[in-house]
Amino acid sequence: MAFGAAPCPRPDSLLIPLETAFLFLGCVAAATFVQNLTGFAMGLVLLGLVELLHVVPLAEAVNATMVLALVNATAFFRSHGGELPWRPLRHAMPASLAGVVIGIGLLAWLSANAQQFLRLLLGVVVVLSALALLLRNRQLAQPSPPAAFAAAGLLSGVLGGLFATSGPPIVFHLYRQPFEPNFVRRCLTLMFSANNAFRLVLVAGAGHFSMRSLLLSGMALPVVYAVTRWCVRHPLPVSERALRTITALLLAVTGVSLAASAGSWPW
Repeated sequence: MAFGAAPCPRPDSLLIPLETAFLFLGCVAAATFVQNLTGFAMGLVLLGLVELLHVVPLAEAVNATMVLALVNATAFFRSHGGELPWRPLRHAMPASLAGVVIGIGLLAWLSANAQQFLRLLLGVVVVLSALALLLRNRQLAQPSPPAAFAAAGLLSGVLGGLFATSGPPIVFHLYRQPFEPNFVRRCLTLMFSANNAFRLVLVAGAGHFSMRSLLLSGMALPVVYAVTRWCVRHPLPVSERALRTITALLLAVTGVSLAASAGSWPW
């Protein structure tokens, strides 16, 4: 157990200690704040912090993340209005949904056979997300071909199936396109929402969405909505580049810590 972390409650118990609840809600607030600044990374920050601090089991955190990400997306689109950007994602979205199915299968196998590798993989994904944030400003002169969108969508879907956060591939790909940053954020929010909704249907349909996951989601819903609304009404007077750098550093520290702790444990 990490130093200073709350004791991880038993998965079969609906009781959540007060310390664990506050830690989880703090992680949710931080993740939602980062999501509203960058357009992605809510799931990565939340899962990284939860796993690093051993707040709740990873599988429960992943399930709760799906619900919270959908709430965040709803609040985001209600606040910003406008049409949903389906057209740029017409090739990436179907491939991404197929990747979600692959990712869920991988998660089931890794959870049963290689939990520490799963922790290591999450750490690597978080670090890659940090790199995607730092490198995303190298834009192309023309949009990439449909096959490139489909490939990025498939890889993101696999990560979405694993961790309920689609992360680096589609983030890096979309930010290289000749699109405005705000438009990219809308695309990312829409795509992540579709992946999470699809994943939620598959997981719940298979009976793998526990009551504890539902309880964690319900506890955190007001926090997600409140932080999202606050970010919309009070944008920080900081340059986008500075925000990207700060967020990337936080992600990198979290990811390296996760990977290091996984490597130091017996497999």
